Amino acid sequence: MTKQTILGRVAQLAKANINALLDQAEDPQKMLDQLIRDYTDNIKEAEEAVAATIGNLRMLEQDHKEDQDAALEWGAKALAASRKGDELRADGNAAEADTFDRLAKVALGRQLQAEKEAKEAEPTIASQTEIVDKLRSGLDRMKVKLTELRARRDQLVARAKTAEAQNQMLDAARNIDVLDPTSELSRFEEKVRREEARALGRQELAASSLDAQFEELDGLGDAAEVEARLAALKATT
Repeated sequence: MTKQTILGRVAQLAKANINALLDQAEDPQKMLDQLIRDYTDNIKEAEEAVAATIGNLRMLEQDHKEDQDAALEWGAKALAASRKGDELRADGNAAEADTFDRLAKVALGRQLQAEKEAKEAEPTIASQTEIVDKLRSGLDRMKVKLTELRARRDQLVARAKTAEAQNQMLDAARNIDVLDPTSELSRFEEKVRREEARALGRQELAASSLDAQFEELDGLGDAAEVEARLAALKATT
């Protein structure tokens, strides 16, 4: 896996639009579960790749430090050899002085080589450092996305459970309405009312019949009075 490939995958996953993905999903909860698994796996793979990249960078930095230290060390050796050569030459020992001067030149050559290697490594170290920073930033964003995914999944599960409980309650309420015992009481009450109304009707009917009988009796009384008065009139004539 190349560094550019790692960068591309991390950037793509870190920029993923969770809301857009959910809007397109037929089953958001299942999609969130799958996204969480994918993100977790990708984060682990990316962490391993980033760790390897950081390891390579640390090796480069270590080599660079060793080259810098070597350059300083060879510089010190060159200076020591040069001074020793000067001392010998001052004492009239030119042959030995030349030997130390040659050693100083060798040390200076090693110093130049170490400095060159250190300088050549610096652009690579700078590039690797930038890549590592980007990878770490991408990993941080991926971890934030993973936290968001888990939170959304938990919210969705909670909402689904709440909706399920509400539907169960509504179904239970609907069943209660269908089998509501008060509906039977209402029908019985209606039957009682009809019986009461029928009794009232019979009472009214009975009352009207009795009034008619009394009216008939009153009429008979008047007829008898008329007959009696007629008889009295005839008796006086």
